[in-house]
Amino acid sequence: STPCGQEMWTDVCMWSPDAPDVNFIACQVFGLAVAFWFRLCLNPQRNTPEVRHAVATIIGASFITFCFGWYAIHVFILVLACYGIMIKSNVNSVHRYTMIASVGYLTVCQVSRVFIFDYGILSTDFSGPLMIITQKITTLAFQVHDGEKSFYFITDIFFLYICCIPSLLEYLSYNINFLSILVGPCSIYKDYIEFIKGQHVQHRLKRVKDSSSQQNGWDKVPEPSPVRAVINKLLVCACCLLWFFIITKAFPITYNVDPQFISEASFITRLAYALISVQAARPKFYFAWTLADAIHNAAGYGVSGVNERGEVSWDLISNVRIWEIETATSFKSFIDSWNIQTALWLKSVCYDRAPYYRMPLTFVLSAIWHGVYPGYYFTFITAIPITLAARSVRRNFREYFLSSPLLKICYDVVTWAATQLTVCYTVMPFLLLAVEPTMQYYRSMYFHVHVISILTLILLPSKPSSFKSEIQALHSNNNVKED
Repeated sequence: STPCGQEMWTDVCMWSPDAPDVNFIACQVFGLAVAFWFRLCLNPQRNTPEVRHAVATIIGASFITFCFGWYAIHVFILVLACYGIMIKSNVNSVHRYTMIASVGYLTVCQVSRVFIFDYGILSTDFSGPLMIITQKITTLAFQVHDGEKSFYFITDIFFLYICCIPSLLEYLSYNINFLSILVGPCSIYKDYIEFIKGQHVQHRLKRVKDSSSQQNGWDKVPEPSPVRAVINKLLVCACCLLWFFIITKAFPITYNVDPQFISEASFITRLAYALISVQAARPKFYFAWTLADAIHNAAGYGVSGVNERGEVSWDLISNVRIWEIETATSFKSFIDSWNIQTALWLKSVCYDRAPYYRMPLTFVLSAIWHGVYPGYYFTFITAIPITLAARSVRRNFREYFLSSPLLKICYDVVTWAATQLTVCYTVMPFLLLAVEPTMQYYRSMYFHVHVISILTLILLPSKPSSFKSEIQALHSNNNVKED
């Protein structure tokens, strides 16, 4: 690709802070067309699962080789090594060995890229696909482990555990398929296998029918078309691109730590600019995740059930809820709607399984998975006291604002503003990456969110939630919106 093309893609890359080569976006656009072909011409009614597995794997392997050249060998090494661990390890320990091997190898690759090649430069990054594959192989290993357990501590695990080890072809297809190899997201192995076999949509709709007292007849109708859902998501992508070129480039993140800006602008001005610049940066991620979702839908994958209007919902593996993010009135609501599939992965492999310190351990695992830039660790460590403080404020004050609609509106407006400002402060190091600009930004903001969070935890009385709400929180997924 030309230097001009690389520079353009450095700006347009939407899915992570580490920007791949310009070939990346070409593969995603081509992948959308291939996904339609995969659904229409390679449908499961006329082709065996083995053929669909093989084609999805070959195209996916071609994509990463085209994008990353010989660096793609790291993807194959990780996948094959972890498959060897799965077939050789005892089922009671396979999840531990797989987690150590996959996260360890991912970390080694991230260290080599950051400190040996280009620190702070968003260049071609082969660690992106490794991040997605790490989620998949660890999720699968935990589900294989759960298949041998005689008890289940989460309700949904009954539907997720796997009783037998996948074949090599199934394992390669699940991890390297062209739908998710570049951007993801991570999906459940059982859902993917049902999709390959042509059972995904009917099984999902049948679950809706079985859980309803009325016969909705979904098991008698032809497979629904994803065209409308794909078009809607592509329109969102177009709006995000338009927003990026008009708004995002006008408010660069790095200006937050410009010495002249810090010295001359008032605190309120700096706070406002930080809020606007972080808000302007989000559509980059909206674009990538929405396009990835559209590619899955184009192949016929992603039905979650039906919505309140009785229409088929194509959001099973959606990774972002834009409206919920922009209107979030709590830190938890924001987190639950951002990078959803990664949050579900963290919940299933860490939060639901850790006997103690579940939230800190989950944030630490998230930081390790994201990479070795110090900014990532600043973000996720800062999120711990903020989450605890937000929870304490909610439990102590929210009930007093529910007595009238006007008070509730005032509460929502204040908590919305507080949430957006807090998120802005928290994610700034994630975007700045390095220690020096992060500390420069914190000093310019007088560490005010750190101070407020710690004082809140010290001064507010602890009001533990009821046993009933704790049980509901344990058994719910990670995407329940909090008012």
